[in-house]
Amino acid sequence: MNYTVEIKVMPLKELLDPQGKAVLGGLSNLGMKSIDDVRIGKHINLQVEAGTPEEAKIIAEEASRKLLANPVMEYFEISVV
Repeated sequence: MNYTVEIKVMPLKELLDPQGKAVLGGLSNLGMKSIDDVRIGKHINLQVEAGTPEEAKIIAEEASRKLLANPVMEYFEISVV
């Protein structure tokens, strides 16, 4: 069966997010002063051939650990839809 797996990759909360800070500054320059913080990440969709949703999630976790996320700087969340 074919499953759609969504992976959200975000910078670790303990680390500075320079992209997010730049966007926050731009929003502030546009007069949007009520926005307190911006974090920039990645949203990845995979089409996974697997026997079960759990198997599809395991495949996506392996792909995330090996290539899609840098564990030193990022964390990831996976959902099978």
